[in-house]
Amino acid sequence: MSTPEARLRSVLASYPELTIAVSGGVDSMTLAHLAHRWNPDRVAMFHAVSPAVPGSATERVRRHAETHGWTLDIGGSGEFEDGRYLINPVDRCYFCKTNLYDRIRSMTEGVIASGANTDDLGDYRPGLIAAAERDIVHPFVEAGISKADVRALARHHGLIDLAELPAQPCLASRIETGIVISADDLAFVHQVETALAPLLPRQAALRCRVTHEGIVIEADADHATSAMLKLQAMVLCAEAGRLFAGVRPYERGSAFIGKPVLHHG
Repeated sequence: MSTPEARLRSVLASYPELTIAVSGGVDSMTLAHLAHRWNPDRVAMFHAVSPAVPGSATERVRRHAETHGWTLDIGGSGEFEDGRYLINPVDRCYFCKTNLYDRIRSMTEGVIASGANTDDLGDYRPGLIAAAERDIVHPFVEAGISKADVRALARHHGLIDLAELPAQPCLASRIETGIVISADDLAFVHQVETALAPLLPRQAALRCRVTHEGIVIEADADHATSAMLKLQAMVLCAEAGRLFAGVRPYERGSAFIGKPVLHHG
């Protein structure tokens, strides 16, 4: 049976050229590294800057691109000019990815790729609908590669800093459905998560949720009862004049409220 790396090589070799949407997370960064390593003259990267993308992610993309010689474009994707995104419906990600992929398409007629892996197929991912509508390819999915496989590939190829990154979806995923997306809220979320992260193991789940009840901190169940985590979160909320609504065990996608919307006209 072929290895994940062999399958990925085969998938990537099937594209004459490729532009990869690189967020700064382990999946898209690992895909960018391997695609560039194996086919450097046929691969380009695009990274979108936005209030929903931590500055640390943008810096990570810049640093790796400079070190490894990627062809990289950095620019806005326009979702903050899209009212459909800003009102934060349950399918907000559809409008985010619509803007992102349309921006990349305006720059290239070639194949556009995402870093989605097979684990992503089990979630409600409206961004995948936008991708399907625009013929975006998912090389990891085509190669049958999971999140664990991605991390293993990163380690095997010496990308240790990427392999150990915690899962970090965009900051807007912390804002509960129906609360308007604002740059101020996203900056606060990033500030809190950055301040609290040292209290937890490196790959432990940590989310600062902006909910209708107030600010909620979510952490892996083993750490959700931490008195220090709760105290520090209370201090940060008090300093910002925000209502602290407690700490609870991490639940993936808990900011999504309501019936998923699957059709767009």
